[in-house]
Amino acid sequence: MTAKWQSHLGLIVTYAILLFMVAVTLYPILWVIGSSLNPGTSLYSSSLIPQNATLKHYTWLFTSPESQYVTWYLNTLKIAGINSLLSVLLTSLTAYAFSRYKFVGRKYGLMSFLVLQMFPSIMAMVAFYILLSMVKLLDTHLGLILIYAGGQIPFNTYLVKGYFDSIPRGLDEAAKIDGAGHNTIFFRIMLPLAKPILAVVALFNFITPMTDFLLPQIVLTSPEKQTLAVGLFGFINEQFNNNFTQFAAGSVLVAIPIAVVFLLLQRYFVTGLATGATKG
Repeated sequence: MTAKWQSHLGLIVTYAILLFMVAVTLYPILWVIGSSLNPGTSLYSSSLIPQNATLKHYTWLFTSPESQYVTWYLNTLKIAGINSLLSVLLTSLTAYAFSRYKFVGRKYGLMSFLVLQMFPSIMAMVAFYILLSMVKLLDTHLGLILIYAGGQIPFNTYLVKGYFDSIPRGLDEAAKIDGAGHNTIFFRIMLPLAKPILAVVALFNFITPMTDFLLPQIVLTSPEKQTLAVGLFGFINEQFNNNFTQFAAGSVLVAIPIAVVFLLLQRYFVTGLATGATKG
């Protein structure tokens, strides 16, 4: 077999694997969308391409007096938005301190962050519940946001610190010579240069509250304060008579704000990839 045929064969195998992965990824998504357009309520009677497609499930979510979908949606957007902004602020400050300053306990602090990432967050659920109950933040969005933002600090700090370390310290020294203080260096030099990695942190911390079920289920007990994941769970139990098609419709709409945020931050991702490709 010549080198040319070997190259063609390798290319065919590569495309075949990619097409298989695309099919595996898209099939569940298309099935959920198809289920949301089916007129029935059962998952077993749904089909990928419904014969009598209808939008009544989407209409019910927004117009029915029995539906609290809009309330859940607004709650989730509020929690996700605040958590994203707060996580970016806390993470950037923490990562900047570990990246640029020398202080007592710096090494052990980084080691502690590394150790904390080894334990699954589910181990702390009982502690979170007791702590929020003690400080009177149980069944509040503020308590949930604080857990989200605080729990992501170790991982995000390592992520952002690595990016800060790649920014030349000569920029800091030049700014200090010109009379810039620490706040000026941080807000006017470091943050603008770190936009790509901060966009990644913002996206990840926006997605987490949109898709998380376990923590909101434990923290939020009032129906009017629930998030989408918890509220939609009611569609597949006795509360709404196991209505899987309404659940599918509500699940499809969850992807819209995530896609919007991704598109808004996409240019920063591209900038980060281009910058990383040309460094060195």
